[in-house]
Amino acid sequence: MSPQSEHVAATLRRLGAAGTVHVFDQEVPTAAAAAGRLGCDVGAIANSLVFVSGEEPLLVLTSGAHRVDTRYLARTLGLPKIRRADPEQVLAATGQEVGGVAPVGHPAPLRTVVDLWLEKYDPVWAGAGDHLSMFPTSYAELVRLTGGTPAQVAP
Repeated sequence: MSPQSEHVAATLRRLGAAGTVHVFDQEVPTAAAAAGRLGCDVGAIANSLVFVSGEEPLLVLTSGAHRVDTRYLARTLGLPKIRRADPEQVLAATGQEVGGVAPVGHPAPLRTVVDLWLEKYDPVWAGAGDHLSMFPTSYAELVRLTGGTPAQVAP
């Protein structure tokens, strides 16, 4: 395990998560790659997407089968414009690189939105801090682990 996935695994244990981190022999940097490796629907993959609103990072956990409508989400959350974070901003906010961002294990708590679309799947698979690691969870546990706000992320 990489130091990032070790940290995520320790965070999951501390938070009482049911699932454990799985390390694959090939990278799974996209929802499609992860779904193919796991043999599950792409919608069961929780993409961890980092956005910025004003100067604050916003983590959106969305189904791999769903896209985030940033205008819609900004209106829903009452936020100023939401834009995609660049790779440096993602690393600064999460301590993890794009394509491997976990929902937990960040240097500081992040405001998090959890896509209602993920509620359709059990288990839900999420990144575990690097391109080789993921962990299974449930929608309810994902909301609990992140302190996230369940929301529709597109109309």
